[in-house]
Amino acid sequence: MLRILLLLLLLVTGSAHAWTILHQPIELATSSGVLYGSLLLPQSDNSVPVALLIAGSGPTDRNGNNPAGRNDSLKRLAEALARRGIASVRYDKRGVAASLAAAPDERMLSVEGYVADAAAWGQKLGADPRFSRLVLIGHSEGALIASLAAEQAGADALVSIAGSGRPIDQVLLEQLSTRLPPPLLAFSAALIEELKAGRTHERIPEPLEVLFRPSVQPYLISLFRQDPAAAFARLRIPALIVQGRHDIQVGMQDAEALKAAKPDAELLAIDGMNHVLRIVPADVQLQLPSYDNPELPLARTLEQAVGDFILRNEPPR
Repeated sequence: MLRILLLLLLLVTGSAHAWTILHQPIELATSSGVLYGSLLLPQSDNSVPVALLIAGSGPTDRNGNNPAGRNDSLKRLAEALARRGIASVRYDKRGVAASLAAAPDERMLSVEGYVADAAAWGQKLGADPRFSRLVLIGHSEGALIASLAAEQAGADALVSIAGSGRPIDQVLLEQLSTRLPPPLLAFSAALIEELKAGRTHERIPEPLEVLFRPSVQPYLISLFRQDPAAAFARLRIPALIVQGRHDIQVGMQDAEALKAAKPDAELLAIDGMNHVLRIVPADVQLQLPSYDNPELPLARTLEQAVGDFILRNEPPR
């Protein structure tokens, strides 16, 4: 029995690695301002893989938070990766938080601009000898940005978490269909068609201002002309699709559409996981508190699967 216990102890201690992790600010200078981010760097004598975390839609910061709530989803994911010996950079998008000065007017924002920023971050990390390879991890709308930026960024692999497999106008209209009264839904549907045609509108009903205010319409025009599945299909690198079965914003049909677009991608459906990467009930009202509770742990399956995918695709030294 003692021999067995000693063997188990050796197996446990041999598989564990207490990484020393450096937390450092990191910046990216662009022609229209500086973007600010955070680097988590496990200390190692060898180069380590690095993940570039790309946040979702709206004023979402490097940690996965926005004015509607703080859940620290991307911060917690970065910390989980660091414990596996994987470095990460997460950043405030231009026009958001510390990077606000890079786009103080949201009329300046576009998908193409976000893609250029992600590609520039990737090139910066790819040229850093501390890193062995680059993996893009996009959450929600960030998954589309990652897919569009991957080639220019020089990415070696990509992880799509809660990424849409349909044009975003379809997803938005589907979400609105269960939340708006018929007159506002009809107005929204007509306006979306106008934006798809490249036409903006100044007069927006007050209940719809948060979604369709005139200043955000140029960004929506750039977003609605993208096809997430087509962008994903163009990837020529290993890819992992992660989708929570209790996600009330993006569904399994989106994950399956991405898988159909790139059959060699891995698909992981996580029971109970919602859009902010927590295990919660399916009921919408019971989910809402998780959007503003950074203390809730991330789904363990997510942490394990993303870390395994990155390390599995790490080239031998």
